[in-house]
Amino acid sequence: MKKKILLCIAVVSVFSFNIYSQKASLASADKKYDSYAYINAIKTYERVVEKGYKSAIIFQKLGNAYYFNAELDKAAKWYGELFAMTTDLEPEYYFRYSQSLRSIGENDKANEMMNKFNQLSSSDNRGQLFKKNENYLDAIKENSGRYKIENAGINSKYSDYGTTIYNNKIYFATARDTGSLGHRKHSWTDQFFTNLYTADLGEELTPGAPKKFDKSINTKFHEATPVFTKDGKTMYFTRNNYLEGKKGKDGNNVNLVKIYKSTLVDGKWANTTALPFDSDNYSTAHPTLSPDEKTLYFASDMPGTLGQSDIFKVKINEDGTFGNPENLGNVINTAGRETFPYVNDEKELYFASDGHPGLGGLDIFVSKMNANGTFNEVQNVGADGNSPKDDFAYVIDTKSRRGFFSSNRDGGQGFDDIYKFLETRKLICEQLLYGEITDKETKILLPDAKLSLYDSQYNIVNTTTSDEKGNYSFAVECGKKYSVRAEKTDYTTIEEKVTIAKENGKTYFPLALEKAKCKVTVGDDLGKCFGIKRIYFDFDKSDIRVEAAIDLEKILDVMNEYPKMKLDIRSHTDSRGSFKYNESLSDRRAKATIGWLIKNGVNPNRLIGKGYGENQLINQCSDGVKCTEEEHQMNRRSEFIITAL
Repeated sequence: MKKKILLCIAVVSVFSFNIYSQKASLASADKKYDSYAYINAIKTYERVVEKGYKSAIIFQKLGNAYYFNAELDKAAKWYGELFAMTTDLEPEYYFRYSQSLRSIGENDKANEMMNKFNQLSSSDNRGQLFKKNENYLDAIKENSGRYKIENAGINSKYSDYGTTIYNNKIYFATARDTGSLGHRKHSWTDQFFTNLYTADLGEELTPGAPKKFDKSINTKFHEATPVFTKDGKTMYFTRNNYLEGKKGKDGNNVNLVKIYKSTLVDGKWANTTALPFDSDNYSTAHPTLSPDEKTLYFASDMPGTLGQSDIFKVKINEDGTFGNPENLGNVINTAGRETFPYVNDEKELYFASDGHPGLGGLDIFVSKMNANGTFNEVQNVGADGNSPKDDFAYVIDTKSRRGFFSSNRDGGQGFDDIYKFLETRKLICEQLLYGEITDKETKILLPDAKLSLYDSQYNIVNTTTSDEKGNYSFAVECGKKYSVRAEKTDYTTIEEKVTIAKENGKTYFPLALEKAKCKVTVGDDLGKCFGIKRIYFDFDKSDIRVEAAIDLEKILDVMNEYPKMKLDIRSHTDSRGSFKYNESLSDRRAKATIGWLIKNGVNPNRLIGKGYGENQLINQCSDGVKCTEEEHQMNRRSEFIITAL
């Protein structure tokens, strides 16, 4: 196996560091239905800022609004304002700002932000294209002890490898056929060229007696690693560059390998042709099909390979033609060899590699495939499936958890041997991440919200939609960190992080969305559109503070947008202090609020208001009743009641 370079071709993939976000449209702020007004809070925030009022929270909301809508140039502007005001921010903002800066060509500053991001969040590897795990032996140890392994019972003293399970049969390559005078040895391996053999599978996937596969497929050169469509009418397999008695060679006079396609006609394999992306100048080998049979995965050293050989994929079109091969990227591939890919019906990609940290030679690795075709981190399957020698060509039946792999490990029968295994514990621990989507203010359940799940590297893992009861769920891996993004028309997009427990189970993660557009009518409190619960004044005073002016600018902006709108401004206190004092103080503050709006251009006839002191408590916290500070806070409030539209 060590020198079987023509058949053991590795595939490397490029790390995908994309941030995917889907644009959502925002309706015009002046849209009206009947007597309702729809307030676009984001536009109001922008107009407030343009007047010189600055707030870190506003800049965060503006930056996030454009970032989530993929308008990164605008996000860069507002994140820039945010960082100019403060750098005491969560690491996530350094990452978002870096990505936004890169979109406008400010790479040096983007790198500066990413370095800071890595300092603040050293365990998060999004800022790295590839990071070697110095403790990989500990990880391999944790992944070990999961297999019962035995000789498959079909090996010879020659090379036997590369199994495929199909229709209760096993198919494999073997060099055992020495009887023919035309049978030849490969000059690099000193092994006979391989042919395809098959054996029936009994209970527990135990192979019966091997026999030769179809003689129209086997030639005097290498054949290996077949894969069949579910209907059994099409087969893809690996062969030396040899068709219809003609041998192809590259510019160095070397006979490479290609992937061939053959179809079953009247019970016989015919119409054998090389795939259109094959070449005399590079090798393609070890095809495997996705469960839906729309994608073919294979190994190659074709142009675009990152290492010695990489794993690629190619789309199979409905008319049988093929798309352009795509490198899977450097999450999967390395500067070494990646080869023998296999994709199961649980969206797991198994492959062999000598580039990822392993025990020696080729090791078997696995990565979970995401909905968008990207891959989660690569994991070594453990010391049972791997050895200091070459271990490769892993296949598994996901229902029985039984399968086969090939190895030239010590103690084998031949040059390479096929081993049978039972997986007693799955490598990838899974949990159910679930919850409901609600309106933050009304607590009403929200159906048809779009949920997007991202891994720690910000690759999209999956998407779903909340059901009629507002519920959603994702299958996630134990011990991982994820981000969940929730989007719904007329609501502000949010994104929250969640860490999954390390054992099997469920993680409850509800999400509440804020209205992006307030629907208000006569009798409603305009302040609720912007979360204004109170206008802040200094203790025992009624002068307008900076914080109060920012909130009042929002009210002013809406009144300018709706010139017929009239307000009743009400100021309330809690019950502490004398009744008369509270009434007088609240009245002064209500009048100060009205005065500020009039000073900034609002016609006095559009405003009324007064202070109510402790006359309109909204809970039980009257004089003599023991209440918490939070309960008293509920009574200290400002209201902007709409009296006309």
